[in-house]
Amino acid sequence: MEVTSAVETLLQSANTFFLLLGAIMVLAMHAGFAFLEVGTVRHKNQVNALVKIMTDFGVSTLAYFFVGYTVAYQTDFFANATELTQANGYDLVKFFFLLTFAAAIPAIVSGGIAERARFYPMLIASALIVALVYPFFEGIVWNGNYGFQAWLEAQFGAGFHDFAGSVVVHGVGGWIALAAVLVLGARTGRYRNGRVVAFAPSNIPFLALGAWILTVGWFGFNVMSAQTLDGISGLVAVNSLMAMVGGIVVSMLVGRKDPGFIHNGPLAGLVAVCAGSDLMHPIGALVTGGVAGALFVFLFEWAQNRITRLDDVLGVWPLHGVCGVWGGIAAGIFGQAGLGGLGGVSLMAQIVGSLAGVIVALVGGFIVYGIVNAVSRVRLSQEEEYEGADLAIHRIAATSMDK
Repeated sequence: MEVTSAVETLLQSANTFFLLLGAIMVLAMHAGFAFLEVGTVRHKNQVNALVKIMTDFGVSTLAYFFVGYTVAYQTDFFANATELTQANGYDLVKFFFLLTFAAAIPAIVSGGIAERARFYPMLIASALIVALVYPFFEGIVWNGNYGFQAWLEAQFGAGFHDFAGSVVVHGVGGWIALAAVLVLGARTGRYRNGRVVAFAPSNIPFLALGAWILTVGWFGFNVMSAQTLDGISGLVAVNSLMAMVGGIVVSMLVGRKDPGFIHNGPLAGLVAVCAGSDLMHPIGALVTGGVAGALFVFLFEWAQNRITRLDDVLGVWPLHGVCGVWGGIAAGIFGQAGLGGLGGVSLMAQIVGSLAGVIVALVGGFIVYGIVNAVSRVRLSQEEEYEGADLAIHRIAATSMDK
């Protein structure tokens, strides 16, 4: 009995440590979100980009701890520490891991609405999104809430499969961001006489640093989504690698060597492979990532040049929203045993589940940002926007030339 108890304790502690490492890796990805945005926005908005990512994470933690986690999983932490530390505190670390996913939603939105959003109204909106909208769909998919997964399984023979959140995290984040972007409108001076005015990235090295941090952290995002050591699979790691490479190469070719496209290419591939990374053959993952890289480039250019109200600064709608939905559908294609996958997935269930994520995100996004905008204007004034969010909101510039 003592040996059995010792083995059980060792397994529990190993699982806790494994998931803790995953949580730390995904937490580090938020630095990637920050520097990707810092490098993309104009110099006068760099401080604001950094501050938003940090404060959004703080507010998201409170919203998810006290409300969102309960909405998704019908559990809370209003118990004494003796209960919370059972199984080496695995449940606490699971919350930490899933929190880093939830907090990615405001980080995604931040890139879309950069350079023209007021600080506190957007922070309030972030809290509402993480407390209510995101965990509503998270619980539907990952906890079987409201019988949606059971209905899909009855109709199509399998539920909606989203191993690491192509749709649950990235798709939902990208489509919420689209709602926020449309509520705010385009940046002043972005379009003139129906033509787009280019706002060049302020710092390509920072943009590249952000992309690299995100890319490395993504292997914690995907691989550690197994949540236990016995569930870990090298297939997830290699599929993530191949999708990343597919995104790089295709974005390089169709993006004409543009550094912005090349550094977002691997992110597009990784977004798309999250859902089926535990099912696909590596060649299927390569194709999935390549298609995502092309989708990002084409849709980013189309949105920027054709849709005058859709001023999505970092292209988070095509990168996370569209590539996330593609990933959900791709899991239903390349996860099939006939295409080298492990099987057990339904293409129709993947399509329906992905569309459900889009609907929840758009409806929830328009409701939250619409209400916040009605109560307290979310847009900076034209004068503040011209001055830049750094000085208008934070009263300090990113760099000082004083000697």
